[in-house]
Amino acid sequence: MNEQPVSVAGLFVHPIKSCARIAVDSAQITETGLEWDREWMVVDADGGFVSQRQLPRLALIKPTLRASDLALRAPGMLALHLALDSAERETRVRVWNDELPAWDMGDLAAQWFSDFIGRPVRLARFDPETDRVCDPRWTGDARALTAFADAFPLLVVSSAGLAEFNRRLAVRGAAPVESDRFRPNLVLDGLDAHGEDWLDRIVLEGDEGPITLRLVKPCVRCSIPDVNPRRGEPDHAVGAELAAYRADARMDGRLTFGMNAIFESGVGQSLRVGMRGQATLRFD
Repeated sequence: MNEQPVSVAGLFVHPIKSCARIAVDSAQITETGLEWDREWMVVDADGGFVSQRQLPRLALIKPTLRASDLALRAPGMLALHLALDSAERETRVRVWNDELPAWDMGDLAAQWFSDFIGRPVRLARFDPETDRVCDPRWTGDARALTAFADAFPLLVVSSAGLAEFNRRLAVRGAAPVESDRFRPNLVLDGLDAHGEDWLDRIVLEGDEGPITLRLVKPCVRCSIPDVNPRRGEPDHAVGAELAAYRADARMDGRLTFGMNAIFESGVGQSLRVGMRGQATLRFD
């Protein structure tokens, strides 16, 4: 079996789907992925999620996790504080083809987001009593769950892949980008450029036993990597470079960057920056 050592170089959670991320030193593994990741989501009047695809200004909303609340800040806005143990009323939301129960965060949060975005929206919170099951076409016999992520609980990229992407941008005369363009949860050291494309499993050395990730599906890219997270506006250098070399035959030629993953073991443990382990290559 072909294995290679890897280590966790970066760890990120995105509390509100399509808003800015938080870099963390450690994150607890839950049934739906990393704690607090995609726990909240902005929705329209019909309960459908909205994202940077339609509203690139969402990238400017910066969350901070504190002991008892989630503090949100955005240009020109007073801070909004959401208690971590609160939600106001039951609602229903839609993430792609999944319609599911959730919790509405109330009129104050709705007004704050609507004022900043410039159109009526509301903020919903994932219902922990709901099982949102990942697509078994990719997970097989494993019954993996996720919260408000697009489809899977974890996104993995390699630091070498990002370095290669920035090398290619430099050849074009474009500015480098950070990993937040691709919104990963986990950035790995120890791989060749885009080596995550060919991984089967990653087993990390947890304090209470192995933490096992299985990489199940290449991440097909939409327009979000073209949103500049510093300005909340689209540009096109990233999409153009993805089109130049990241057409993926496994996904019928669609552009991919990074791999979606599920946890096979480790719920209740914590992932940490610097954690080491072994990655197993697949051959298919």
